[in-house]
Amino acid sequence: MKLIRFGEQGNEKPGIEINGKRLDCSSFGEDWSEDFFGSDGLSRLEKWLQQESSQLPEIPHSIRLGSPIKRPSKIICVGLNYSLHAKESNMPLPEVPILFMKATSSLCGPNDPIIIPKNSTKTDWEVELAVIIGEKASYVDKDKAMEHVAGYCLHNDVSERDFQLHHGGQWVKGKSADHFAPLGPYLVTKDEIPNPHDLRLWLKVNGEMMQDSNTSDLVFDIPTLVAYISQYMTLLPGDIISTGTPSGVGLGLKPPRYLQHGDVVELGIDGLGEARQEAKDFGKL
Repeated sequence: MKLIRFGEQGNEKPGIEINGKRLDCSSFGEDWSEDFFGSDGLSRLEKWLQQESSQLPEIPHSIRLGSPIKRPSKIICVGLNYSLHAKESNMPLPEVPILFMKATSSLCGPNDPIIIPKNSTKTDWEVELAVIIGEKASYVDKDKAMEHVAGYCLHNDVSERDFQLHHGGQWVKGKSADHFAPLGPYLVTKDEIPNPHDLRLWLKVNGEMMQDSNTSDLVFDIPTLVAYISQYMTLLPGDIISTGTPSGVGLGLKPPRYLQHGDVVELGIDGLGEARQEAKDFGKL
């Protein structure tokens, strides 16, 4: 299944996409939230759709898509998880996963604008594969880790490098501005992605290919990440693990390049759809 949420920001409704058609699932009576995923919602939804899908209203493609997940308890990100990205960042390959948090208030729809924050000089792009947790995970063994995964999303882990690296403290400062986590267009359930470790992911800025890689280059694979993170915190249904970005970010270019007002970012991952985001300066909104 492909789960979507649609409508005005802050007032999204649940839906699905089937064969390119977007269908309104408001009559199911639940949003795609922690409660939904934690109560076997995907199985219940699948059974409900077998009876109801032909009766559901179609959603025009002109309607805005929001984040396919209603506000999760947390977004956990993994740093330097592609070998070439670590190299371009002039950092050693990590021996264990590097973890940091991203505020859930940064979530937005896949085609919403990237808002360049007030006082920003170095807003950067990062195409990433996001893993969505479907079942509570605490102290999980690696061989059981995939049982806790609901599916996958396309994610742009937008980052302000000056805030991240030169404002002291942890990376979270450079990761959490509003509209710094465009997610979607949809959540694709894991049964539709037989091998998440062999997916092309790419990103363009103003039509120029900046990132073009494959998840086969991940330093730590998805079962490793789920198991590892669950040793330090409980992963709740709906939580997002963003698995890292490949090489080609603005920080790694020579000279570095960052987003300017009016720049257009396009990105995609095999099987997970594509997104388009226009950069807009906070001061010009």
